[in-house]
Amino acid sequence: MIWILGVVVTFGCVAGGYAPHGDFGVLWQPLEFVIILGAGAGAFLQGNPTWVIKGTLGSLGALVKGAPHSKKSYSELLTLMYAIFKLAKTKGMIALEPHIENPKDSALFQNFPTFTKNHHAMDFMCDYLRLMTMGTENPHEVENLMDQDLETHHNEHHALSGAVTQLGEALPAFGIVAAVLGVIVTMGSISEPPEVLGGLIGAALVGTFFGILVAYGLFSPMGTNLQQYFDADGKYYECMKQGLLAHLQGYAPAVSVEFARKILYSHERPTFAELEEACNNAPTV
Repeated sequence: MIWILGVVVTFGCVAGGYAPHGDFGVLWQPLEFVIILGAGAGAFLQGNPTWVIKGTLGSLGALVKGAPHSKKSYSELLTLMYAIFKLAKTKGMIALEPHIENPKDSALFQNFPTFTKNHHAMDFMCDYLRLMTMGTENPHEVENLMDQDLETHHNEHHALSGAVTQLGEALPAFGIVAAVLGVIVTMGSISEPPEVLGGLIGAALVGTFFGILVAYGLFSPMGTNLQQYFDADGKYYECMKQGLLAHLQGYAPAVSVEFARKILYSHERPTFAELEEACNNAPTV
């Protein structure tokens, strides 16, 4: 919703500043829009592989979602990790096998519906728990593997947000292309009276105006918004990483989840007391 409000404020202020002295009819130049947006779309298709194109289009819904994770979802994640670590401490890592092999049917995971709907997070958690049940005991090796895993995840997301940002950077240039073509048309009518030439020149300048406006008023902010969304989503995985590494180093479940809690942003981080209460009420299997 904040993104929509930003779009409304941006275009509303531009229109409001123009309205007292301008004619909106002059700004309606559909052929200029076709040149600018069409060329931008073509460049977007040329500059990105299929998986980036599909991923970018699929991620646009994030613009209106706001933060990918809330304080409540982080509290659920931390409580889940506590329940997992407690089970592993009391019954051994082998007790986790039926849960991580079939997490959708697991009586443990079913108590945490927000987490189970996040398939990527589920895979991340289960993959590293599976390594631990297989005898992986070196925290440094696991941390290095996690870092590479998260770096790959980050690069994939950066490719999506970067594609939108690059499109925004290209649109002012396509606006100039449209303006130059408008000037060429105007030069072909140089013998026309001033009022006709003025209209043609004005139409040509709309190309520059429109290219700059949609670049810096729409697409560049969209790219920045997506990047921040993906960075915030990455914090969810960092939280899992810290908890899993603390457990692998032998800390008690309550201490392991405290390691994970500490890396969260302050506006999303449950307090120590809130997390303690949630862990005390954590379901057991």
